[in-house]
Amino acid sequence: VGLIAAMDGVPRREIVEKAIEGLRNMWHRGAVDADGKTGDGAGIHIQLPQDFFAQHAASIGKPVAGHIAVGMVFLPKKNFAAQELCRANIETEILRLGYTIHGWRQVPVNAQVIGDVANDSRPEIEQVLIAAPVGHSAAAAERDLYLIRRRIENAVRARAIHDFYICSLSSRSIIYKGLFKAEQLTEFYPDLLDARFVSNFAVFHQRFSTNTAPAWHLAQPFRVLAHNGEINTLRGNVNFMRSHEATFASDAFAGVEADLVPVIPEHTSDTGALDAVMEILTRAGRPLPLAKLILVPPAWSKNKELPQELRDLFLCCNSVSEPW
Repeated sequence: VGLIAAMDGVPRREIVEKAIEGLRNMWHRGAVDADGKTGDGAGIHIQLPQDFFAQHAASIGKPVAGHIAVGMVFLPKKNFAAQELCRANIETEILRLGYTIHGWRQVPVNAQVIGDVANDSRPEIEQVLIAAPVGHSAAAAERDLYLIRRRIENAVRARAIHDFYICSLSSRSIIYKGLFKAEQLTEFYPDLLDARFVSNFAVFHQRFSTNTAPAWHLAQPFRVLAHNGEINTLRGNVNFMRSHEATFASDAFAGVEADLVPVIPEHTSDTGALDAVMEILTRAGRPLPLAKLILVPPAWSKNKELPQELRDLFLCCNSVSEPW
């Protein structure tokens, strides 16, 4: 796992290129299927290239004024009826919250570079382009887009549709990932070679599957974090979170708490589960470092040198959630 960031906050092409180079040099000899071409999963999380998608929207006759949001969507490739149902659910929930749809884009991919195992399970990969209502702040838009995504996921789950997954739905960032080796990222997704793909950060990840079988949706980065390793308290944490869902309350999501459960989807990995909880904490208004402290606290209880104000903070965090 790796992170590159522009310390001045200015998006530039160099950040994306260095992340791609870093990912290529991070290959793992054990993270490859017997066909020699199917990886356990790899990907990159970068700032949303507004110019790239704004120009695409303009090219199809639907120019966007202001910020654009993009959903990176995996659809069931072999079931066209399910594909249409998924698109209909996506559009319904976007419009329901007052957002405007500026069309769909089929993401260019080169399926010849990936292995037969990956290709057989490869989803239909599309992007939905969205504009927020005028006057929405970036934080409000991200909160709305999170609610929209959770509603979409619940609607699709209720129809028992498989092989559907939203990698990212955001006006700030986008995730390109899949079931391939680290060095195949830009070969599979030529979008990432476009000079308009600039960013002030990049999180990249090469997966070496241990306790969960490789799958397209389990490739990382996830929506908030990227993580290597295993969470040994997973079953307890999942059960704790399910018990908390009955008493959910949030100023940010007042009245729609029921649309956000289950917080942890079925058939996710240990990191995917932690990511889902980290995401709901941040979308509800907690700063990301505080959410991390709540879920993954340091070993502090026997540290006699710890100032009292920090002990009080850690005790407060313990009252919010059990540690992962």
